[in-house]
Amino acid sequence: MTWVRRLLAALRTPLGISRLVLVVGAVSVASALLPALHARLHLVDEMVPLVFPAAATTGTAAIGVILIVLSRALRRGKFRAWVLATILAAAASVLHLLKGLDVEEALMCVALTGLLLRARREFTARPDPRSLSRVLAVLLVGPVVAGPIGFVWLALDSRGQVPGTSMAARLAQAFLGLIGIPGPISFVSEGDYDQAAVALLVLGAAVLLLAVLAAMRPAGGPHRLVADEQGRLRELLQRWGWLDSLGYFALRDDRSVIFEPAGRAAISYRVIGGVSLAGGDPIGDPAAWGDAVRAWLDEAKAYGWTPAALGSSERGATAFHRAGLECLELGDEAVVRTGEFTLSGRAMRGVRQAVARCERAGVTVTVTRMRDLSAQQIADVQALADHWRDGAVERGFSMALGRFGAVEDRDAVLVTAACPEGVVGLLHLVPWGTDGLSLDLMRRSRGTENGVVETMVAGLMAAAPSLGVERVSLNFAVFRSVFARGERLGAGPVLRMWRAVLLWASRFWQIESLYRANAKYHPEWVPRYLVFRSPGDLPRVATSALRAEAFLVMPTLGRGGEAVASPTAGVAESGATTGNDEEPTVTTYDTAASGGGRSGTTE
Repeated sequence: MTWVRRLLAALRTPLGISRLVLVVGAVSVASALLPALHARLHLVDEMVPLVFPAAATTGTAAIGVILIVLSRALRRGKFRAWVLATILAAAASVLHLLKGLDVEEALMCVALTGLLLRARREFTARPDPRSLSRVLAVLLVGPVVAGPIGFVWLALDSRGQVPGTSMAARLAQAFLGLIGIPGPISFVSEGDYDQAAVALLVLGAAVLLLAVLAAMRPAGGPHRLVADEQGRLRELLQRWGWLDSLGYFALRDDRSVIFEPAGRAAISYRVIGGVSLAGGDPIGDPAAWGDAVRAWLDEAKAYGWTPAALGSSERGATAFHRAGLECLELGDEAVVRTGEFTLSGRAMRGVRQAVARCERAGVTVTVTRMRDLSAQQIADVQALADHWRDGAVERGFSMALGRFGAVEDRDAVLVTAACPEGVVGLLHLVPWGTDGLSLDLMRRSRGTENGVVETMVAGLMAAAPSLGVERVSLNFAVFRSVFARGERLGAGPVLRMWRAVLLWASRFWQIESLYRANAKYHPEWVPRYLVFRSPGDLPRVATSALRAEAFLVMPTLGRGGEAVASPTAGVAESGATTGNDEEPTVTTYDTAASGGGRSGTTE
């Protein structure tokens, strides 16, 4: 009977119990909406007043819906969800008997109650931080769910209603009855009216109960970065930011941070879909990374979150792995050493030709620090960036800052490409320690000359010595090694098949094209990893990562007020002034200075 013990052990886990609660909730809703057996209902009517079965029916439906909602929190081991589920399961066992002697459903709820009590030690996670939006969501969505339940009940149990009652009247009665207001339905007797009124009030009370529970959640716990945390993170980045090209993105406005007890290291993360998703490596002294990871894991366990990290380097992934997490190579980051970059040689022929083509078209490149631009210049470029964005959502999480032109990012670098008609492309790069830059934003005007991006990269490399920049992180190529090895002679069948799958996926997402766009610069490829707790978590982690990067977004009603800029808007032009009336430090570079590709030449 070993398999029986294994089954019982599995059922006592948060995952097993959450599935059982989901099933019991669905069965309770179905049982409440389906007509009761006439013989059993007659016995109930003889023992209790008529209003009891009606109230029990709607109460069972409400409890079923709440159990379905609670199943997700139970999966995460939430203590309050366990308390509420235990109470509701016990109450449902009584209500099933009152509404029509549904013994089978009552026994099922009794068994669930016993199982929940035995599994008490599995549910220790604290509730998530309180959010006013959650309370408002319950108050808004609750009636939308409870109203149709009441309507269905009135439609199925119409015996006490006068003949000719319309569906519209039942719908109005259902929504008004949630708050105790008499509706338009006329009933045959006072008892029938009381029966319907009590039943609908039970549904309304269930919505109010959920709102109260949401409001009772504690206000502590993770929060978006505050000024003090920003300052502490910047101090760590000033000392240790050179370790990871993604370190600066820890300052994103939508992230939270947890420091190890001594404050020597920190983890930057965002909670989305029940996943505590860290971005990049820990920040700070590598000797304290282990303590920071443990603090982050303890917090995730306390709240019932699934820990994961997106875009960790090999050094960071090692620290996570030592704490018991698994690692999967996700792709490679393209890093270009500015001192080694050149447009000379056959390998750079494609880039050299693209740069020469743009130079013949009159494209010039300007490179400057954001602190040397005026507010109006930044606003002009920001309008262009918004106008050129593909879609309404700003993508990015692990390798994007999510803001442009903020005062606190004055050390960032802006690269613009302009033709006689105006600016046609831009690159925005954030600091990577004191001698590096990491690409944050890359945009160009649609329909402009091919090669604008290559020209801006070449211009940046030419300006690198004056900026004190020795390395530039350009972009990230997902599964880069598959493309690189899969196209070689002698590649095995599994590798070729995997490459074929990625080529097919590239028709919908820029997978291969992003790899090709980076490979043309012959960069140093630095592997990046996805960190997770167990293979069973991968679907949730992948979904949360896609949501964080805005590849999966909630549907919206539309985007208004999109900034549209004139294609002739200028930035960092000669003679422009900064906010302090000083001459801005702006340099225009001839891309031929990078080596080879003299302006106007072709091959």
